[in-house]
Amino acid sequence: MFFPNFSSSRKAKFLLAALFLICNLSMAQDLEPRAYANLPKGAHAVVASYGYMKGNVVSEPTLPIEDFVISSNNFGVGYMQTFGLANKLARVQVILPYSIMDGKATVNGQKNTGNRTGFGDMRIRLGINLVGSPALARKDFAQYQQKTIFGVSLVTSVPTGLYYSDKRINLGANRWGFKPEVGVSKRFKHVYAEFYSGVWFYTNNDEFLGDKDLQQEPVLSFQGHTSYYFKNQMWVGINVNWFNGGKTVINDLPAGSVINSSRIGATWSIPLSRSQSVKLQFNTGTFKDIGLNYDSITMSYQYVFF
Repeated sequence: MFFPNFSSSRKAKFLLAALFLICNLSMAQDLEPRAYANLPKGAHAVVASYGYMKGNVVSEPTLPIEDFVISSNNFGVGYMQTFGLANKLARVQVILPYSIMDGKATVNGQKNTGNRTGFGDMRIRLGINLVGSPALARKDFAQYQQKTIFGVSLVTSVPTGLYYSDKRINLGANRWGFKPEVGVSKRFKHVYAEFYSGVWFYTNNDEFLGDKDLQQEPVLSFQGHTSYYFKNQMWVGINVNWFNGGKTVINDLPAGSVINSSRIGATWSIPLSRSQSVKLQFNTGTFKDIGLNYDSITMSYQYVFF
């Protein structure tokens, strides 16, 4: 265990803040550029990534917890495929994370440590660009001049992550999550701008701290990205997001506070060849509520084939 028991109401607020953090380590709270980018149909992409996260989880001064620092080594594998659907460009993307996490805290003057190692919750994104992105073969795609793209997606969080019903901190959330999302993107010569908005809906976790029933209200999310492309297809970008909502209830009693946080980051993508690239991404909190004060850096390798 990371820490012993303390008063139930204060414990609940802390646990839910920590739960939201741990279950989103490998996803960096959805800072994902180019989710609606124009691509040729029939493309396949395999991605392998490594990320490191470290942060002080607790910032609530009324809790008897000090220096609750979590560090996590996060690995991920992903696959993406594009295809035509009603002559529109569609894509499916699957990401599976694996984390090695260590934590330490001082509770009522006593030092506590703990660790978790295992898979996180898998995410599946299914999307289609409804406007501005026809499904073109590779030979025709090179001649196409992108205009404004409008697309929609459904992101699903699958409860594949490590979860102990008697533990306070877990890598998985033990529930399903669904985020319908809309996105707009446009390229201005060397500049590529994107904006997405979506809402996370969650099923109940009926094994929270034993047999308690945890419910969470929807979480509204926004994210924006601006990237600059060089002639050799290298690009750099600035990423920002904002999350709000997610008030929680345990056994029909109010528990956690509303989530209200924002993160900002930067991305650098370097082409190695026509089919290979590496990407470096860093993000940090701009403002946050309890449990979201951490920094994250990720490096990924992508291989594209047809």
